[in-house]
Amino acid sequence: SFCFSDEFKAFLKKLPTDHFLNTSAILKFWTSDLVLQRRYGLLEASTKVVLGKAIKIVRKLFALSKRCPTQPKISLPRERPLGFWLNKAQSLLYCSEHGVHGTFSEELQGCICATEQRAVCQGSVPCRVGEGTLCLSCAPDNITRCGTCLPGSILHMGFCRPNIANSLDHYINFDFDMPDTEMRYLLQRLDSRMEVHAIYISNDVRLGSWFNPAWRKRMLLTLKSNKNKSNLIHMLMGISFQICSTKNSTLEPVPAIYVNPFGGSHSESWFMPVNQQDFPDWERTKLDASLQCYNWTLALGSKWKSFFETVHIYLRSRIITDDPAVNETLFYEPLDLDDHSANLGYMKINSLKVFGYSMHFDPEGIKDLILQLDYPYTQGSQDAAFLMLLEMRDRINRLSPPGAQQLDLFSCLLRHRLKLSSSEVVRIREALQSFNTKLPNSTEPELSQLCS
Repeated sequence: SFCFSDEFKAFLKKLPTDHFLNTSAILKFWTSDLVLQRRYGLLEASTKVVLGKAIKIVRKLFALSKRCPTQPKISLPRERPLGFWLNKAQSLLYCSEHGVHGTFSEELQGCICATEQRAVCQGSVPCRVGEGTLCLSCAPDNITRCGTCLPGSILHMGFCRPNIANSLDHYINFDFDMPDTEMRYLLQRLDSRMEVHAIYISNDVRLGSWFNPAWRKRMLLTLKSNKNKSNLIHMLMGISFQICSTKNSTLEPVPAIYVNPFGGSHSESWFMPVNQQDFPDWERTKLDASLQCYNWTLALGSKWKSFFETVHIYLRSRIITDDPAVNETLFYEPLDLDDHSANLGYMKINSLKVFGYSMHFDPEGIKDLILQLDYPYTQGSQDAAFLMLLEMRDRINRLSPPGAQQLDLFSCLLRHRLKLSSSEVVRIREALQSFNTKLPNSTEPELSQLCS
């Protein structure tokens, strides 16, 4: 039996009983209890004083004795380690029923009782909460079970399990995936089933007409989905255009591609790094013997596919040189006006197409989902809305183009397809980040902002 000091008894009364305390949790209360620490320090100091006095007395008696053949051994009761007192506090909390004291074992998650009746000292062990669990608080009517779960988890029969987002099919239908070999085959054939019919716009180049490629030429392929097809968003998987040049031309086309994912200004487009960072390159197929006509095809495939609303195509020209000392052709923009022999040739573009597919998109439904972040319609629907929007955000941003950081395409969708204000987009983004940090094993990637 133990006789505990008043300070230790007061310490026990301060310990919370509404959830389970492991020894690490009890240690935090132990180190913060200044009164108990002072008492513990006095006990250590008095023990050293008693030991010093005992040594002096024994040595004195030994010096006076004539019959002690060996030096005396002095031993006091062994000092109990800190772990002993932490476990003792734990045992008094959970293993002291019916006046019988036992020892609590975290490994067994129960009590070891001193008597033959195994569970005679076993008390109610509260549920575990906080770090490493999904439980926020124990149930008031049955403390051994969880009553409230952390965000992103759901309560079932007194236990919490991870919650998962409901299907996004009603809002965005992502369920389309084509094998790269099949996609490449269809692109090589320029199969119309993969073509997304876009509006061609250019003040610089008319399709099927010869032009002098002196300065860069700008062309757009846009879907105008914000106005005409608000229930669709589009995935870009390839681009193809047919370019012809006059015979013996010294000029070579150099296309530069920018992609606008969901609308907005040209500055909210990302540059396509063709033939860089393992990104695919143009494949050229010759079509006509009399004229220098080629099909230029860029196949993105599943790895590099991404959303698009408008494709900005800038066509530049470069001089083809036979100089073996020059590894690559030289850019002239504007062309060399003094040496006309270096500026030979005209070009024409017969066709310009984008390939991919369209997906179901419900902007009003997503707006209703966002409303539930502030005004949940039913109990629990707020967490469900957060989870669905997080899943939607991550799946959209996963289709970000290559770069040092992912682009925040989800914010672009909110800004330009849901027509939300910039301040509203920032508020939603911060609310999702805050909710995500509360989820177990959550990560929040660094994103670059593409859309203002």
